[in-house]
Amino acid sequence: MKIRATLATALAALALSGAVRAQTSEGGTATLPDKLDLKSAILYALDHNYTIRQAREQIRVQEGVILQVESQRIPNVVAIGQYQRNASDISSSSPPETSSWAVELKATQALYAGGGIDSSVKGARLAREAALYDLQATINAALLDVRTRFLGVLLAREKVRVQEDNIELYTRQLKDTENQFHAGTVSNFEVLRSEVSLANAQPDLITARNNYRIGIEQLRQALGVPAAPAGVPVPFPEVVGALDFTPETYEADSALSAAHANRPELLRIAKLQESGEQAVVVAKSTYYPNLSAFGAYEWVGAGLKYTNVNENGWLVGLQSSWSIFDGRATAGRVRQASSQLEQAKLTYASAELGVEVEVRQALSSLQEAAELVAASRKTVEQADEALRLANARYHAGSATQLDVLTSQVSLTQARTNVLQASYNYTVALASMRKAVGLGDAFIGR
Repeated sequence: MKIRATLATALAALALSGAVRAQTSEGGTATLPDKLDLKSAILYALDHNYTIRQAREQIRVQEGVILQVESQRIPNVVAIGQYQRNASDISSSSPPETSSWAVELKATQALYAGGGIDSSVKGARLAREAALYDLQATINAALLDVRTRFLGVLLAREKVRVQEDNIELYTRQLKDTENQFHAGTVSNFEVLRSEVSLANAQPDLITARNNYRIGIEQLRQALGVPAAPAGVPVPFPEVVGALDFTPETYEADSALSAAHANRPELLRIAKLQESGEQAVVVAKSTYYPNLSAFGAYEWVGAGLKYTNVNENGWLVGLQSSWSIFDGRATAGRVRQASSQLEQAKLTYASAELGVEVEVRQALSSLQEAAELVAASRKTVEQADEALRLANARYHAGSATQLDVLTSQVSLTQARTNVLQASYNYTVALASMRKAVGLGDAFIGR
């Protein structure tokens, strides 16, 4: 049931992607909306991300392989023609003819091939199922990257706002200090220190804005937005959304069980392992004779005119061949197929261990992120209250300007920390879903 569910998920992703392509073909090149939210970004990437599109083409390749190997099960019909000229001295007809021709229409049906045909078809179908699992794994990884990039843009944007608010606070602090200087309550040194603090805050704002621009470009790449012609500006829609904190809990045992049952990477290797077993049967099939039936109709004539046909008729029969000794070529193919099967088993064991480690790491990261969110939120409340008290004490004359500036720096750091913690938790939650094989929340089970 788990395998069928995962296959159904991959097929549903294909169907959804096909629907998006149909809309695109009717309306021209797909464009992003003016305001891009996370769900719109995920759905756009599902059809435009280049890695996903390449994985989808692999399924078409495997479908072609299935058609190719299944052709051995049905009759093959060929038409054969021959024309030749010869010296009259060697002609056996009377009067002697110097040219002859023959046309044959022949159908052949394989009856027995040592089990190789059936195993080839089974192996091809298993390979297609493996390609479906590979597509699902590619979709999970690509959409996790899109979600991470999208959340990274939100984080960068919020950090810009924090730095802008910080600049505004420093600016008000400078104006307040200048007013107190003109009133004669503070020295010029206090004004100078406020100016230095305001200037020192500018590089952080510049860096935050640069990180936001870079985040937009990284998101554009993850979505698969086509490159624009040289010299043409590439506008990008407004990214909307917030770094919401929605706590979820996972138990280690159930998470590991879900990962073993649902991870498409493991299911893909399992299908390749089954396909490898069929490959061994195919390799061994040449140890046995093959048998096929044929039927044909022939036209044989002399000269270039159809009226000169002197022989035509049909024929049927059986044909068989058996390679009694092939220089151990079959033994070599069997050994190769057996080794590849063993490698597939080792690959599965290695991947199974890797998945288990990934799940445990995701659980640990999720726990860490949740704890950091709780701690950083409390710190923001404390830093905000500390700044309010420092300003009150400063205006009352019981605190220095340095106390106010220090409180301001602490508040900025606390606000930045809570943003980073919320981002880390949201990404950790998405990574946890991928680790247990659930995929993205908008299209997964």
